[in-house]
Amino acid sequence: MLSPNLILLYVEDPIASAGFYTGLIGREPVAAFPSYVAFELENGLTFSLWSTQAKDFVSSGTGHRSEIAFLVKDDKEVERLYAEWQGRGIRIEQELKTAVFGRTFVALDPDGHRLRVCRPDG
Repeated sequence: MLSPNLILLYVEDPIASAGFYTGLIGREPVAAFPSYVAFELENGLTFSLWSTQAKDFVSSGTGHRSEIAFLVKDDKEVERLYAEWQGRGIRIEQELKTAVFGRTFVALDPDGHRLRVCRPDG
């Protein structure tokens, strides 16, 4: 059985985006090159940033039609992160609201990728 173990985002400037994500997730990259940066996460997942300017980059897709979600323990933590991220100047696309699954908001990284914070269902 295959299990996904890598999330790869296409970005304009991997080094600049790495600075954003280092501050957001609280860890340094394990690899950093001008066209590619990788973070190893505690859950075994690798989170990477790949330059759209890299000579071997090929993609016919456009737009951001997905989200990276950060599931946190409760609504209070969602609200705490919302305030923290606003204070850090992170762009908020969807203001803090209560959805059917609880409190949530969506922020944007420097390349416009959607970052949702919410609690698990249940």
